[in-house]
Amino acid sequence: MTLLFIRLFFLIISAIVGHYIGTILSHPLLGIEIGLLCGLLLIFIEQRLKRVSVRGLSSMVFGLLLGVFMAKLITDILSLLPLGVFVQSVYKVVLTLMFSYLGTVMALRGKDEFNIIIPYVRFRRQDIKDGVILLDTSSIIDGRIIDIYKVNFLAGRLVVPRFVLHELQTISDSADDVKRYRGRRGMELLRIMQNDPKIDIHIHEDDMPLDQSVDTKLVELAKIMDARICTTDFNLARVASLQGILTLNVHELINAVKTVVFPGEELEVKLTKEGKEPSQAVGYLDDGTMIVVSGARQYIGQMINVKVTSVLQTQSGKMIFAGLE
Repeated sequence: MTLLFIRLFFLIISAIVGHYIGTILSHPLLGIEIGLLCGLLLIFIEQRLKRVSVRGLSSMVFGLLLGVFMAKLITDILSLLPLGVFVQSVYKVVLTLMFSYLGTVMALRGKDEFNIIIPYVRFRRQDIKDGVILLDTSSIIDGRIIDIYKVNFLAGRLVVPRFVLHELQTISDSADDVKRYRGRRGMELLRIMQNDPKIDIHIHEDDMPLDQSVDTKLVELAKIMDARICTTDFNLARVASLQGILTLNVHELINAVKTVVFPGEELEVKLTKEGKEPSQAVGYLDDGTMIVVSGARQYIGQMINVKVTSVLQTQSGKMIFAGLE
C-alpha cells in the first residue's frame, strides 16, 4: 500500500513538473502528458528491476567506479604524448566507455566473490537477530520448520533462495504422484509461512552459476551470506559441515528432544504390529520412538507394561528393546 501511494505521488509530481515546463513552452497540456508518460515509464522500469539485489547493484557500482578510475589513469598517461586536442577527446571518451563497460560486467560476473575484494568486511542488517538461516527443499517439504520456528528454537531470518524455489516448482510438476504431492505440499507450506506475520521469511533473488547442483549452490551461498543451513538431508548437512558451515538438521533436533529412557525402566505402551522375530511385537511412544518387545506378539492391539532392556541409537533415531514384566 505504501509503495502504491509513493507511485501515485510520483505521477502527480511528474504531471506538475510537466505542466510547469509546458507552460514555459506554451504547451501546458502536452507538458502534463509528457510528464505522466515519463513517470509511467520510470515506474515500469522500476518494476522490471525488482529482482535486482542490493548485492548485485553494489557490485555493479564498484565495477563502474573501478573502470572510470582505470580510464582516467590511462588517459592521464596518454595526455603526456604530443597528440592533438581532437585525438585526446576521442580516446578519453572511448577509454572511459570501454573500461566502464568491462568493469561493470566483470564485477557482476564476480559478485559472488565480492567479499574477497574487501576481506573481513561483511554487511549484515542489525535488526536480523542471530543472522540468516537458509532453507533447502527438504526442510520446506518436511513442514516441521514452521512449528520449530514459532516456539523460538530457531532465531533469525529464514531465507529461501530462488534456485531452491525453482527446484520445489520442478518437483510440483513431476509426473510421479508422490513427488508431485511432496512438491505441492512444500509450496503450500511456504505460502503459509509467507502469510504468517510471526515468521520472518524472505525470498533471495540472486542465482548462482547454472552448472552447479542445488546443494552446491546452497553451500556457496551460505559461505557468501555467512548463513546457517536448515535441512533434513543428511548428505547435505555432512558436506556443509566439512566446509565449516553450521547446519541445523531437523531430524537431529527431533531425536535430541525425544524421551530419555534407561535399561530397567518400566513403560506402558500399546503394541501395534508384529516385529521381525517370531515372538516380537512393536509399539511406539508418544514422541514416535519405536519399542520392540520380546515375547509379546499375542498382546498386539493391547496396552501393556514392559521393562526396558536396552536402547539402540541409530542414524534414524532411537530404538528401545524391552521385555514383558
